Amino acid sequence: MTWLQPLTLEGKTTTLAPLAMAHHDDLVEATKDGELWNLWYTSVPTAEKVGEEIERRRVLQEAGSMLPFTIIERATGQAVGMTTYMNIDAAAKRVEIGSTWYRKRVQRGPMNTECKLLLLQHAFETLAHAEPTRDRTPRSETRRGTAKPSSDGRWINPGHLCLQHHQQ
Repeated sequence: MTWLQPLTLEGKTTTLAPLAMAHHDDLVEATKDGELWNLWYTSVPTAEKVGEEIERRRVLQEAGSMLPFTIIERATGQAVGMTTYMNIDAAAKRVEIGSTWYRKRVQRGPMNTECKLLLLQHAFETLAHAEPTRDRTPRSETRRGTAKPSSDGRWINPGHLCLQHHQQ
């Protein structure tokens, strides 16, 4: 994967660092804060499965389909969650932002906004010429309340944003 390489992105409150086993213990504690694995609308590993999830995301990175990040709270230096560029299509220069979760203590604060801003800035300013697109999602997502029809009839899943590179 030469188009999209591991990197660190830094904001005021947050650092997005390449996901590594070194973050394991903090991420275990993060999942326990609010028992995040019990949330119905997202997929967060149990404390016992954090290592497997780190490895799964790293395997997808090696395959070129994911670039996983650890979300680090700058004030404490603690890992507080994970996020990714996912469903990477290097040939089309296309990525999605998703598979994001945070420990309960930092939810509903500035961190998610800053993380998405860092990922979007990198996609638009460094990966260049990216344009948001939305993929279709199953109608079952609408019944769960996680997807909504757009004005053009396509389905919007607010948990994922696709960025497609366009030649000029």
